[in-house]
Amino acid sequence: MNAGHGSLPVAARVRRLEERVIAAGLATGEELDDALGRLYATASPVNGARIVARAWADQGYADRLVADGNAAAAELGLATDGYRLRAVANTASLHNMVVCTLCSCYPVGLLGPSPSWYKSLAYRSRAVREPRAVLAEFGLDLPASTEIAVWDASAETRYLVVPRRPAGTGGLAEDALAQLVTRNGLIGTAAV
Repeated sequence: MNAGHGSLPVAARVRRLEERVIAAGLATGEELDDALGRLYATASPVNGARIVARAWADQGYADRLVADGNAAAAELGLATDGYRLRAVANTASLHNMVVCTLCSCYPVGLLGPSPSWYKSLAYRSRAVREPRAVLAEFGLDLPASTEIAVWDASAETRYLVVPRRPAGTGGLAEDALAQLVTRNGLIGTAAV
């Protein structure tokens, strides 16, 4: 990025990138609009929540999800084109959180558009160095005995946190379970 571009609003930077892609003949404006329309038409944290709810309700699915996230997402009709999906499950002694230290790689189709804090330099650098402090700033205070695993997403591999199922939810159907899951829970910056 050229000096000075970092101070431009995100929308202006995106527009400049679009203009360069079009000028280079890599895509037309209509092709870019179509691609983004397809991506954002179905992109929502509801998709990730459906995956987690199924994993909570079906141990076989949970096992398949951890073994092959792409195949497990496809079982629910969810696409993960272009990247490997890895699901990481929280336990009583392990808490997972996701960051992309280089940019902001993120499974948009499963979590919806990424929050601004996920893209911030402060989150990207501090999540790796001091994850417990970052989680506390999100209001998630974990016991000192809880191990924290930080997963660094990339263009090739994206992560989905499977939060721990809340106590007392044994009788809930998958739809009701999905309503308990938040985007921050799927990133690992919140508990359910």
